[in-house]
Amino acid sequence: MSVFQSPAFDNHEHLHFICHAASGLRAIIAIHSTALGPAAGGCRMYPYASDEAAILDALRLSKGMSYKCALANIAMGGGKSVIIGDPATDKTEALFRAFGRAVDALGGSYHTGEDVGVGVRGKGVEGDVGRGKWNVGCGCRVNQFRKVGEAV
Repeated sequence: MSVFQSPAFDNHEHLHFICHAASGLRAIIAIHSTALGPAAGGCRMYPYASDEAAILDALRLSKGMSYKCALANIAMGGGKSVIIGDPATDKTEALFRAFGRAVDALGGSYHTGEDVGVGVRGKGVEGDVGRGKWNVGCGCRVNQFRKVGEAV
């Protein structure tokens, strides 16, 4: 089945595939909706059994973030990212820096933070990955929360 025909796709706005051979990064960033604002959602690292499983997880979780933000009346959309790898052995500063550059390349349309299997503490990149869009312990910056319709 094609990605576009998958029930999990559900009209996602963007699905990005990132590969950085030098750092070993293989990641997926899914942006479900930016209708209410930039997409927000954590980044998880997991040794997925297949690329298809990683894609499905990113799609499913990013859609959930759209609903979470809308239900909380927060002017953020839904997004999620997954890094394919073993969090016990594959976390490196180079990997997280490469991921941060990928997030930066999205021009502010996606804000991320730690999720399952991801902890940047002790990796030399705390508060430094993605020009401040990487937020230790949170899926998006607290100062960016605002109610829908509230002035920026």
